[in-house]
Amino acid sequence: MRWNLRMKAAEAGIWKSTELRRRLAEAGLEISSGKMSGLWAGTPTTIRLDDLDVVCAVLDCTPSDLLICEPQVVASRKPKKAATATSPSTRPRPAPGRRRTKPPV
Repeated sequence: MRWNLRMKAAEAGIWKSTELRRRLAEAGLEISSGKMSGLWAGTPTTIRLDDLDVVCAVLDCTPSDLLICEPQVVASRKPKKAATATSPSTRPRPAPGRRRTKPPV
């Protein structure tokens, strides 16, 4: 996902994070300067849905305008398929200490 807050804020005529923070406060969402800096400067790892709702109301947008899917990034994270023929050097080795015998009866 790509975080598109700064572009949507610019489209709304907001060029500084302090201005957005002030507008969010007027809408009822008090954000600390540290949290605002994180939202403004980079991609947040988490955001509360209630907070996202207020941000969307202030910027007159939808969550899909702020969160842009990047399927190519997801595709690049998939593991590569293994070759069909395995040579002896590519076979997995058993973990040490796992070749136990059964206890005496």
